[in-house]
Amino acid sequence: MKKFKGFVVLLAIMLVLSACGKGSSQKSDGDSGDQVVLLTNADEEAVNAWKETLDEAGYEGKYIIQSLATSELGGKLMAEGKTIQADLITMSTYFLQSAQDKHEMFADLSFETKAIEEHPSYYLPILGNTGAIFVNTEVMKANNLPVPASIKDLTDPVYEGFVSIPNITDSSTAWLMVQAVIDAYGEEEGQEVLEKLVKNVGPHLESSGSGPIKKVQSGEVALGFGLRHQAVIAQESGAPIEFIDPVEGNFSLTEAVAVVNKESGHNELAMEMAEVLMNDSRAKMIDFYPVALYEGESVDSVFEPAYSKSFPEPLTVELLEKHQAFFNAAK
Repeated sequence: MKKFKGFVVLLAIMLVLSACGKGSSQKSDGDSGDQVVLLTNADEEAVNAWKETLDEAGYEGKYIIQSLATSELGGKLMAEGKTIQADLITMSTYFLQSAQDKHEMFADLSFETKAIEEHPSYYLPILGNTGAIFVNTEVMKANNLPVPASIKDLTDPVYEGFVSIPNITDSSTAWLMVQAVIDAYGEEEGQEVLEKLVKNVGPHLESSGSGPIKKVQSGEVALGFGLRHQAVIAQESGAPIEFIDPVEGNFSLTEAVAVVNKESGHNELAMEMAEVLMNDSRAKMIDFYPVALYEGESVDSVFEPAYSKSFPEPLTVELLEKHQAFFNAAK
């Protein structure tokens, strides 16, 4: 997942610029010629898979893919609405939801696939990420540390200085952990859990979602919280890494594809490409992001979390900001 550091500040700036009619990167319909513009916050692996899929389907030269940080793309969605420089978007669903609520900027998709989870008519999930704890077994053994079973266990003083987690202000990966704490312990006890956890983390509070796995792999710390599949892949590569499904739950975040409905109507070619991406790229996606999103999909048992859970309420930017404030109060 990409960083969305400084989202609130960025959004405020974008709103002011938009109100003054000076929003950046604005273009009128048709400025990109016949090419479809796809803006995305996805990682390089996903973008490469989509390029390969579109080229194989005969769309080479008919599209442009631009990758932006989550904060930048989210700010543009919220500030620019239908005037955004894109015909096609892939983005975290909570940003799509909030942008649609504010601007009604996405067209209903003209095709359907059998998604497992219910979703709005204007987007389809395209990849998913799940959270977990991971450990460096060599560092654990060298320091005679006990193996935790939960996020709460990481608050034991014995782990002080040995734990790394992402900062929810910067990384949506941390939202998977904060949601698990709130869900399991409620706000009062959850606040106490986070306060103790932040104390144990010390200088290892990371601005990137991949920061903890890098520190665990390097042996700089013994334990971390992050994306489960990263730990599985690290283990399969031979690194002394094990992953632990926290008893509080393995929550997941989903990114989705949507077509922008411009003032002149949505781009039919963009709608075609969205359908191609959904039908033809999932086999590649599930290799990099092993979360089953559609009926008939399956993942290797090693990628199936033990305590899979879903967020109990719709994900929005407003809910994210509420949980960011909850976490920041524990610092």
